[in-house]
Amino acid sequence: MVLFAALTLGTAPARAAPDAAPIKLVAFGDSLTAGYRLPANAAFPAVLERALKARGRQVAVTNAGVSGDTTTGGLDRLDWSIPDGTDGVILELGANDMLRGTDPAVTRKALEAMITRLKTRGIPVLLTGMKASPNLGPDYVARFDAIYPDLARSHDLVLYPFFLDGIVGDRSAHLDDGLHPNVKGVETIVAGILPTVERFLDRVKPGPR
Repeated sequence: MVLFAALTLGTAPARAAPDAAPIKLVAFGDSLTAGYRLPANAAFPAVLERALKARGRQVAVTNAGVSGDTTTGGLDRLDWSIPDGTDGVILELGANDMLRGTDPAVTRKALEAMITRLKTRGIPVLLTGMKASPNLGPDYVARFDAIYPDLARSHDLVLYPFFLDGIVGDRSAHLDDGLHPNVKGVETIVAGILPTVERFLDRVKPGPR
């Protein structure tokens, strides 16, 4: 596709040595990661892996997205969803908390517990942010939107401020439900997050195999 092809253009890729061990990433999230109503090869982890490989990065990105998952649900399944040997996690959760009007304190607590547990295992985290809908009111929006930058600062994480950046309000980038990205939407998300993922990869060292 045209947008995916564009991901290969620009500055010269940082080529890895041909015999370098691939970096194993796990994309851990909800339907935005899982690829709701999309073919597996059009879901965020698969599109991201192809884009990174086109940039000369030796990576394998596992899809650990579960549609409908909340941050507390993610915490419950974290240990068995992130296998030993994982080199880094892209953490994308919170959208369903926001849609349900969950107390931001609950969301913050669950995200911080996941980050702490992964750090204890020596697994770096790239945190992807979510933003609250304005119709939830200014107090809720302020409390929810502060979660991600606050956690990134306190835990020294690479942060991508808003996972849906670039597609909000664009009907052509969404499925007919108006909530989930379609193929074009996923490619737009990947194009936006790609530089941040590459910066994250520069922090990550592949573990022993």
